[in-house]
Amino acid sequence: MKTKIYCAILSLIATSAFSQVGIGTANPTAMLDINGTMKIRSTPAAPALPGYQILALNQNSGGDFQVAKVDPQLIIDAAIAAYNATNVNTSAYAAKKVTGISLLSLGLFPTGFRAVNFLAAERSVGSASLFSDTDNTYTIPSNGVYQIGYTFRYGTGVEAAVLTNSPGVGILRTRAGVATLIDSRIFSGVNVALVLSLTISEATINSLYTLQAGDKLSFGLTGSSLLDVGLLGSSTGSFYIYKISN
Repeated sequence: MKTKIYCAILSLIATSAFSQVGIGTANPTAMLDINGTMKIRSTPAAPALPGYQILALNQNSGGDFQVAKVDPQLIIDAAIAAYNATNVNTSAYAAKKVTGISLLSLGLFPTGFRAVNFLAAERSVGSASLFSDTDNTYTIPSNGVYQIGYTFRYGTGVEAAVLTNSPGVGILRTRAGVATLIDSRIFSGVNVALVLSLTISEATINSLYTLQAGDKLSFGLTGSSLLDVGLLGSSTGSFYIYKISN
């Protein structure tokens, strides 16, 4: 039996270096073509990945398998890409406005509410398709619970102003043509003895809201009719939003 094995090995060695050898197949298509199972009794363990290649099976359209070497980093990159493709929060959006602020009023808005003219170009995170420059609104992409934060600083943040009409910040939701103020915070006031009354004209909203696909959100000011429009030039506003649950 051993003599037959040795003869087989010698015949393989004698074969031209450029020929193709088949085991279990009369028509090899690679330098060594094995049609069957392969068993490896033992393999040494690599101490680390750098400098090593990984052997992988590449199944072609004909149903055959071919062994190829793969850089470990390619597998790592593919795993990261697959994770990101399934875990990216496509609802995430953030924007900040520091110049060119104006307040917009529509007939469907509640009395005293005017929206800040945020623009899609002012986003820092998210897809421009989520925001409309036509009506300055963010559109909810799917039903669920959303985390929303909104901050607005009117003027320098501390203004000598009358607090009549309780100006502040607000988030407006428009659903099926009906506008509803879903949250608001008023600017606080402080009396300085013998001097004047000051408005701390900066407020923040940060909370969770249940919303429906197609809802439109406007970020603006409430009780804004008595505010000095001239101070908008030194005002800043920002908001962020992302879905956290179905």
